[in-house]
Amino acid sequence: MITLNTVSKRYGDFIAVDAIGLEVKPGEIFGFLGPNGAGKTTTIKMLAGLIQPTSGTVTIDGWDLAQHPIRAKRVVGFIPDRPFLYEKLTALEFLRFIAGLYNCSSNGVEQRITYLFRLFDLTEWQNELIESFSHGMKQRLVMASAFIHQPKLIIVDEPMVGLDPRGARLVKEVFRGFCAQGGTVFMSTHTLEIAEEVCDRIAIIQRGKIIAAGTIKELREKSGSEGSTLDSIFFKLIGGEEVQKVVEALRL
Repeated sequence: MITLNTVSKRYGDFIAVDAIGLEVKPGEIFGFLGPNGAGKTTTIKMLAGLIQPTSGTVTIDGWDLAQHPIRAKRVVGFIPDRPFLYEKLTALEFLRFIAGLYNCSSNGVEQRITYLFRLFDLTEWQNELIESFSHGMKQRLVMASAFIHQPKLIIVDEPMVGLDPRGARLVKEVFRGFCAQGGTVFMSTHTLEIAEEVCDRIAIIQRGKIIAAGTIKELREKSGSEGSTLDSIFFKLIGGEEVQKVVEALRL
């Protein structure tokens, strides 16, 4: 579903992403982890077509994103970490607007909107102005809008920010159901417990380079941390064992 082939992004002399390569398979939830400034958001913006790589190629569903941007983007639903909403619209008006941007056929759009409101537990508020929504409700509405055109791939940056435990559980169930039907989720998150719980495979980026990728079992083997949790593996791989000791001490 996703192929990154020696993708780099430079800003002057600064290398934000350094010749990374990744393969993400259809039907999996793929986690993308790294410390602040590692290159996660830059990579996600390149995947979403918001910025162009300095070198290398991004392929989505067989389409080169640089050569066929419309075809590639048509199969993608993007959920940024700081979404923008037109708060003077109702939730219903907003989803109709997004459907229009994707040139969705009028046939079945209303049924799709009804389904998404029900899926994301927003039916009761569909005729309310978005400005009256809580942060968690706005986040669920943005997620609903990412599914409006029936994408094959969801790219999401920090999906659980602002969600209460009920909302976080709902989103995890939606992602699992989407992938069970053949969809793919590429998810960047700082919440390692969530990544460990829902991701089939994980890549860790540091200073613009992929330093490890694989299943939790494969990451344990690479780090020599048999039986460890993902946060222990993560800190060991990025060279943050001292940080991990502080974190564990604070938990006592």
